[in-house]
Amino acid sequence: MKTSELQKVKQRYNVVGNCDALNRALDVALQVASTDLSVLIVGESGVGKEILPRIIHDHSPRRREKYFAINCGSIPEGTIDSELFGHEKGSFTGAIGESEGYFGVTNKGTIFLDEVGELPLATQARLLRVLETGEYIRVGGQKIMKTNVRIVAATNVNMQKAISEGRFREDLFYRLNTIPIQMPALRDRGEDILLLFRLFAMQMAEKYHLPKITLTDDAAQQMLRYKWPGNVRQLKNITEQMSVLSEQRVIDVETLSKFIPQDEESTQLAVIGSSGEHSYENERELLYKILYELRGNVSDLRRDMNSLRKQLDEARELGGAASFGGITALNPAPSTMPTVRRQQAEENNIEEAEAEEIREPESLNLNDLGRQMLEKALERNGGNRKKAAQELGISDRTLYRRLKQLEEES
Repeated sequence: MKTSELQKVKQRYNVVGNCDALNRALDVALQVASTDLSVLIVGESGVGKEILPRIIHDHSPRRREKYFAINCGSIPEGTIDSELFGHEKGSFTGAIGESEGYFGVTNKGTIFLDEVGELPLATQARLLRVLETGEYIRVGGQKIMKTNVRIVAATNVNMQKAISEGRFREDLFYRLNTIPIQMPALRDRGEDILLLFRLFAMQMAEKYHLPKITLTDDAAQQMLRYKWPGNVRQLKNITEQMSVLSEQRVIDVETLSKFIPQDEESTQLAVIGSSGEHSYENERELLYKILYELRGNVSDLRRDMNSLRKQLDEARELGGAASFGGITALNPAPSTMPTVRRQQAEENNIEEAEAEEIREPESLNLNDLGRQMLEKALERNGGNRKKAAQELGISDRTLYRRLKQLEEES
């Protein structure tokens, strides 16, 4: 491709850099765009792989159709099949309606599967069928669905290693890898590092109205020698950190060393601080302290509950409700705490005779329900026994028995 055309593409998609490896990746993406061949983009995390699928789609005959970018590593294994291929109503808990899935919605368009190496093996088998026949079946369904989707995938995983370890299907790899594109790591792009630094520094200055930072010659050479394990994403983060945190606007080697390791061969990620080392002792001690305090809180709560239970037992022996500090507490009788309600017995299709044996819950001892308490509850609820029972925390039947008992006593 002509250099002028390539520069237009870079300007349109805000791609910065002139290294041969980057130009070659862009050139391959533009050449393959007019076809329907599957593309696999390989490169380290943070190199900017996500820009190539967009370029491929926008320069393909499908450019007027839908484009979806899906991060396969961010979707839980239990729902990824439903997300990709759709599901039928009632196929699983929460499936209140049917769903087309990405392959149904994106028919005639392009799907970008980022981090495709993270797909579960069962999902890989479904994806292989789509690539070979364009067919798939929704989760919980039986009808074979058809789709005409262009698939572009990307991964930072060593696919050959993943295949040898049984984590990725070899046949799927070869189907996806029809056209491979290698995105270069930042450390292999030479002067592009400084071009990207200037871009990020300018963006920060314009966005936050700060004086733009620049590099001394020695600092620029240090930037070129550093290995950048986090690639473009790491360079952007460090530039933003220096733009905000550095008092000096001309960054020298001494200032730069506070943001990146001084060892030129290091692949360690950036650490703000002069030591470059990190210890987890403080975090471990903090966790121990939190667990110790939590254990103390649980012990205090248990002690308070035992004290309250003792007071309630004493109140029950006195024959009624007891007032503690202005709060009236009613004594729950342990013997009246059943495990199943009559309604539950009916719902579980238990015979009426068996259900009759299941005691209805009574959250209060009948002896604890005084006449005055019942009358006030009925008065507050306009004589409605059901509402009064709910207020007292008892069943309708318990309230009725207590009222009848009080009538007999009077």
